[in-house]
Amino acid sequence: MKKLDGFDAAMFGVASVWQRDEDGGSTQVDTLIYDGDAIITILMHRDDMTFEEAAEYVDFNILNAYVGEDTPLIVWPLGWDELEERFDDEDDDEDN
Repeated sequence: MKKLDGFDAAMFGVASVWQRDEDGGSTQVDTLIYDGDAIITILMHRDDMTFEEAAEYVDFNILNAYVGEDTPLIVWPLGWDELEERFDDEDDDEDN
């Protein structure tokens, strides 16, 4: 499994994902999962970046990087309030 150097504290877990093979089949591979919010926090504290600088760094250097079939996954956790707000917004959209 490939890992993001310098971001061990942001590791969230491992996921088993299916990747398409060159021959058209698929293979299950394990890949590391990282907490995107924690990565930004690490950059802000460790590298003295602003939130905007850290978010831009993550977007350009991490989210847009494909390093092979076991490229790490980045998740952006939401709290219950945020999830509930999203579902309420979807319900409102369906009512219209």
